Amino acid sequence: MQQTPLMLSAILTHAAMAHGDREIVSRLVDEPLWRYDYAGLARRAGQAASMLHRLGVRAGDMVSSLAWNTHRHFELFFAVPGIGAVLHTANPRLSDEQIIYTLNHAGSGVLLFDRNFLALVERLRPKLERIHTFIMLSDAQRTEPGTVGALSYETLIADAPPLTDWPQFDENAGAILCYTSGTTGHPKGVLYSHRSIVLHAMAAGLSGAFGFSAFDCIMPCSSLYHGTAWGVPFTAAINGCKFVLPCDKMDGASLQELIQNEGVTFSGGVPTIWTMYLDYLERTGEDAGKLERLVIGGSAVPRVMAQKFQTRYGVSVRQLWGMTETSPLGVVATPTPKLEALGQAAADEVIWTRQGRLQFGIELKIVDESGRELPHDGVSSGNLLVRGPWTVERYFRSETSALDADGWFNTGDIATLDANGFMRITDRSKDVIKSGGEWISSIDIENIAVGCPGVRIAAVVGVTHPKWEERPVLIIEPHDGVEICATTVLGHLEPHIVKWWIPDAVIIDTVPLTATGKIDKKRLRDRYRSYLLDLETGETSAASL
Repeated sequence: MQQTPLMLSAILTHAAMAHGDREIVSRLVDEPLWRYDYAGLARRAGQAASMLHRLGVRAGDMVSSLAWNTHRHFELFFAVPGIGAVLHTANPRLSDEQIIYTLNHAGSGVLLFDRNFLALVERLRPKLERIHTFIMLSDAQRTEPGTVGALSYETLIADAPPLTDWPQFDENAGAILCYTSGTTGHPKGVLYSHRSIVLHAMAAGLSGAFGFSAFDCIMPCSSLYHGTAWGVPFTAAINGCKFVLPCDKMDGASLQELIQNEGVTFSGGVPTIWTMYLDYLERTGEDAGKLERLVIGGSAVPRVMAQKFQTRYGVSVRQLWGMTETSPLGVVATPTPKLEALGQAAADEVIWTRQGRLQFGIELKIVDESGRELPHDGVSSGNLLVRGPWTVERYFRSETSALDADGWFNTGDIATLDANGFMRITDRSKDVIKSGGEWISSIDIENIAVGCPGVRIAAVVGVTHPKWEERPVLIIEPHDGVEICATTVLGHLEPHIVKWWIPDAVIIDTVPLTATGKIDKKRLRDRYRSYLLDLETGETSAASL
């Protein structure tokens, strides 16, 4: 058989030839809505590739971006890897120190950034060790050089002849570099290869995963800078989907405008985005248009959210689990004939409470603390290990393998697997609460608490207790304009969990989020570590109990 390398440029070429007139729509920071198609994407990505080559970018070089979900950022996903360079998608939601670290660690010489990041780039500039060229992803009229002497992206590509004969090279060469969110220590780089991205993109489109077709209109609300928006851009291009990019405008009204006007059928993102969108629908009385499917990941999907979307708006919610180290698709909670045979209520219960089922291309197993594999009975929980062609082998610029002797990567999650191949995350290993020698799942309590009327976000962390070692406390962030009391929340919890799982305190506070939209439990643990001890000494107000 022919040994044709798996290249990102092949996805672009295919999209332009097979469905070149399929529309791509993009919001921008401060410009009118942009419309073109896959043929236009191929042409402009080719121009961007030529432009980068003129600037001295060569195979193996690093190019960084600080950008939102826009068509220009999307073009870089093909232009940079297409010439053998590596695109590092820097995460603007990291701290200044972490962004500086990732840019320096990547070793990029060129930084392309959206217009509303100019102040950030100027602030970081004195500490950037290798970046010598700054390009604003804007037209000439709106480009501000600032103190970094930024060039206009549109001006640079305007007279660059589009590259059409993309070079061929080793499919295992690096293509896109993503960093973990780095809640402890420095963020770690995960270098995706052309081969791993193409395999991931083909698998993600299968019916057991995202199930894309040429009739779909896809709008990724997962960030392009974080795990390549779950690989959705590449999967959409392969399948000829209409593609809608929302820039950084993820509020309910902005999403609704695109969903209604562009006929969005599929979207995905972290739960906080869809909590805001659902709240918008409920406040305005509007419907969800042609939206059919939501894939939600990053943290567990509240059951009440999934139920409302399905029963009120006809939108099926599917959970997704993955991580930067798995490119990031791990599992998706899609139904099966066996599951449907159990009846709608039983099927919904599994779909809404499991992170997903086994996908071809990524193996899963759970093991106990001694490394012994545990049964797939849906009850036995242990460390979740993964391996496969789009799973990390070692971190970027590290000589040490991240795998065990048999090639398995330890995800840091605690999970169960059942006989039907469905996986359920019970907690992060660092978030499991050990109280009096027994384990308490913070995720289970959070999922029930967020179903209490008025609760926007619920977070549970273990804090020091003088007798039981650790006890759970529940931090509640209400919806805007809603008052909620601890007694109401506890009353909502009591029928659903065993008595010794009931949190020792309910605190009404703002819940901090990480750079990827997950609950920042490290900050919460640091904030409330001695909360119960302080209560005993009278140093903490008991008003929230």
